[in-house]
Amino acid sequence: YNMAILKVEGHSNLIKETRTKAIINTNTSEYNIYMARIKQRNEQSDKLRSAVKEINTLKAELREIRQIVKGLVK
Repeated sequence: YNMAILKVEGHSNLIKETRTKAIINTNTSEYNIYMARIKQRNEQSDKLRSAVKEINTLKAELREIRQIVKGLVK
């Protein structure tokens, strides 16, 4: 490995790893804010997925009830 880390000009909290050309943010509070946003987005996606699953279950139950009612009417 021939790796060096350079400061990114004009950005006190960014460094560049020369081997992979990765830009790294060294400000941990910004990272924590970013991770909190990702966690919140994932939680919202989980809630949406759960709501869709529940709606689909209700639709299936409603279809079943309709079939039963149609059977009783005949």
